[in-house]
Amino acid sequence: MLARSRRLTAALAASAAAGGIITWGVAGAGPASAAAGCRVDYKVTNQWQGGFGADVTVTNLGDPISGWALTWTYTAGQSVAQAWNAAVTQSGTTVTAKNVDYNANLAIGGTANFGFNGAWNNATNPVPAAFALNGVACTGAPATGSPAPSRSTGSSPSASASPSRSTGPSPSQSASYPPPPSSYPAPMYVAGDTGVHDPTIVKRPEGGYIIAYTGTNIALKTSTDRVTWRNAGAAFPSGASWTLPYTGNSPSLWAPDISYRNGRYVMYYAASTFGSNHSAIFLATSPTGASGSWTNQGLVIESRTSDNFNAIDPNLYVDDQGRWWLSFGSFWSGIKLVQLDPATGKRSDSTIRAIAGRGGGAIEAPFVFKHGAYYYQYVSFDLCCKGASSTYRVMVGRSTSPTGPFLDRSGKDMNSGGGTEILAGHGGIHGPGHEAVLADTDGDYLVYHYYADSGASYLGINHIGYDGGGWPYVY
Repeated sequence: MLARSRRLTAALAASAAAGGIITWGVAGAGPASAAAGCRVDYKVTNQWQGGFGADVTVTNLGDPISGWALTWTYTAGQSVAQAWNAAVTQSGTTVTAKNVDYNANLAIGGTANFGFNGAWNNATNPVPAAFALNGVACTGAPATGSPAPSRSTGSSPSASASPSRSTGPSPSQSASYPPPPSSYPAPMYVAGDTGVHDPTIVKRPEGGYIIAYTGTNIALKTSTDRVTWRNAGAAFPSGASWTLPYTGNSPSLWAPDISYRNGRYVMYYAASTFGSNHSAIFLATSPTGASGSWTNQGLVIESRTSDNFNAIDPNLYVDDQGRWWLSFGSFWSGIKLVQLDPATGKRSDSTIRAIAGRGGGAIEAPFVFKHGAYYYQYVSFDLCCKGASSTYRVMVGRSTSPTGPFLDRSGKDMNSGGGTEILAGHGGIHGPGHEAVLADTDGDYLVYHYYADSGASYLGINHIGYDGGGWPYVY
């Protein structure tokens, strides 16, 4: 797979930018076998460069039916790929979703739900204009709308299944850690608007948190307690015209990195298109971190198709000497590192250093974090964005130098494919990755996205512990 394979089949964008929840429905004439009325709730749950995820609920408003087929029409450039809870096919612009065996029967008022990942290659990704159930149009008064995705939907983790550990900051927590668990833990309980992709997090100096993540003009969420999250608009609500030469005129911007430095918020983020390393990393700053408050500070580094690296997935870290470093990269020749000028946030020299790689294999999303005597480099191995089939996993190595070499637990250099796994898919948690680390008053936390059984991506947070040898683990 090419470097942006993860952008093909899922990444989260602000659902408002994708049209939110669209509903249709009323009763109409027709035979019982065709359903005498219907309503469809269609919601874009994720959107990214070249792809999107959708959730669809069909409600039968007519006579009971056994066996259903829902049809709609897309615009040119929209197509359906992977689907779940229905068999979905496409002929030209006409899409047909048919029941599977366990959701074939629809009583009066009965519902069936299914989802899918799709592709789009236009300036917009419009919702379908109309639906038909067994040939009968669904054309009436809208419903109240389907609920926002939550961890209790489908077979994804529920609040009751979450670990019983603290769900928010607890300054009294001891600096000691529990033993590493025998299996990977479920994400800690979070609530509210938790749909994210490629999350990065910062703690506000006055309290509370901001998450920035892949989405239209960089999507934002905020929380007062690290548990309940709400949508907070986009960093650039009026658009980011300076990125369009790299995105094919798409507003979708990728994988931001947000931090608070010298009295202001600093954000690095990427602009690119699927499958291409004609990419760029830009810098923006803000006094508050709020939507609309961000100022473009310009290009930091770009990659061209003739280069052997890909300028996406940036991460800023500051070493013990106060030097600024930017790690970045995806596939190609792996993870790179450049030094920055703290006064400008831009490059201070022309050297590009290699700090991790898999010989062209699937590695991306670096995050370097200092704890104790070591700089820990976290990366994501394997493939993101394939819904519940995602194979992303979080790997780590460490070094006493901010520039490496970073070695895994066995002593293997991360430039030679090394990395110690600390989190991978388990149970209903699929493809956890694109990780960030938050140092909070009650300890360190791994922040990441994962896919539920439904294929939607959500926010994951876990405590980080350190064993007797100083190696991190999650609990």
